Amino acid sequence: MKRIRTTRDSARRELFARLELRYRAGEYEEVEAAARALAAAPRSARRKRPLSGWQARTLATGVAVAHGRGAEVLGELETLIAELEPVNAEVHVLRLVVRNNRTAVLVGLERYGEAETEALGVLREITRLAHVTPLWKLELSALENLAGALCGQGRFEEAEEIARGNLPRAEEPSLAPLHATLVRSLNGQGRYEEALSEARGRTPHRSRKDSGRLDLVTAEALHGLGRRDEAEDVARRALADCEHHLHPAHPRIREARVLLARVTGSEPGA
Repeated sequence: MKRIRTTRDSARRELFARLELRYRAGEYEEVEAAARALAAAPRSARRKRPLSGWQARTLATGVAVAHGRGAEVLGELETLIAELEPVNAEVHVLRLVVRNNRTAVLVGLERYGEAETEALGVLREITRLAHVTPLWKLELSALENLAGALCGQGRFEEAEEIARGNLPRAEEPSLAPLHATLVRSLNGQGRYEEALSEARGRTPHRSRKDSGRLDLVTAEALHGLGRRDEAEDVARRALADCEHHLHPAHPRIREARVLLARVTGSEPGA
């Protein structure tokens, strides 16, 4: 029986590893559909805590958030958080992943105070679990969400400190968001020349989830410097990139439209 369970666990890990790779490749719709099918699959009545089902639901909701449908799945995230009793380290980590995804949604909904509180809570729990399992990737994601929440509250110096302090140890998928957040924090302080230099000093990471991200903060810097035509070109490119790769409800599309309207002096969406 133990050998059968071990084999099943190994197969489960391999399956989710493959889905994670497809997720990182930007196959959002396909991965979410596969994850939801796994979550809906019948399970043994003897299994009180269906770990594979929770993993599948965590993946499905995480993909939806990355796609831009965070508001749509916010209730589902909150239900999942309530169901995930941290009875062991594995379930505890899953719960933290879901909480971190919820934080990202709150930032996108401009509920910055709530997002800050949740991000700080996730970071505290990560510290408590650090002796059990390495969670530096989740920690970097939570820090990026925290910095985003701080930017939303106009606390740009604090956001800069977080982004700049963690960039040296970051790698994808956290590197691009942290870098863009650093540029955004510099823009927020009116340090546009420095922001533009920082934005153009790195090669953009071309993943689907980062569509338009760096162009947006670059356009903001150009606009701050009074280089209107360049700012408009980059803002239009950011909007086209977002509309092509992300869900129509993605907060970044709204952000790109608002910025373009500000640069051109028109109404958003005009």
